[in-house]
Order: sequence, then C-alpha cells, then structure tokens
Amino acid sequence: QVQLVESGGGLVQAGGSLRLSCAASGRTFSSYKMGWFRQAPGKERDFVAAIKWNSYSTYYADSVKGRFTISRDNVKNTLYLQMNSLESVDTAVYYCAAGSAYSSWTQYDYWGQGTQVTVSS
Repeated sequence: QVQLVESGGGLVQAGGSLRLSCAASGRTFSSYKMGWFRQAPGKERDFVAAIKWNSYSTYYADSVKGRFTISRDNVKNTLYLQMNSLESVDTAVYYCAAGSAYSSWTQYDYWGQGTQVTVSS
C-alpha cells in the first residue's frame, strides 16, 4: 500500500506558476513510477505527466509540454509538478498516482485525494 497526499494547489492568475507536491508513505516510494492526472469539472480524468522510478524518463501530455515539469525526490518520498505559464484550461483537480514500474505510463494503482488548481483569466 502507498498513501499519497497532494498539496500546493490554489488560485493563480493566467500566466502565473504553481508547484504541486505529493508526499508518499507506505511501501518503497522509489520502486514506483509516479504520475499526475487532472480532472476538470464535467470532464474525465486526464493524464498530465509521469516519471520513472529513477527519474531517467519522463512523459507529458501534449497540452502541458514545455510548461509543466515533473520531478521526484526519492529521499524525501515526494513527487512534484512545476506548472508555469498557466492557462484557464489548466483549471482542475490535480491527482498524483503511483504505479508499478512494469505497467504503462497511464496505468496506476494508488491515488491521492487531489488538490484544486484554479487559474483566473
């Protein structure tokens, strides 16, 4: 079992930045690939970004490439999402997730409770 708790969400103006964090506890954090997803009101949950257990590979949705950066600190058991040049379309609840290193980029087993990001135009 892995427990995940997101933080860092809030209200920001368009063009601004936020950094989300996801603190993990439970089984060995460093053995999991980690990802960020988001869900806007009335829409399905969408993949945002993912990172391998050793940080050697990252993967991004086209909509956030060049603006968002995913990273992790396996000593602190924490996942991050740096979000720059935010747009109103980025408004959503953001979730972190943990999954087996052997499954696909978009398959995850454990989820956090989410943190709200609101971008005002």
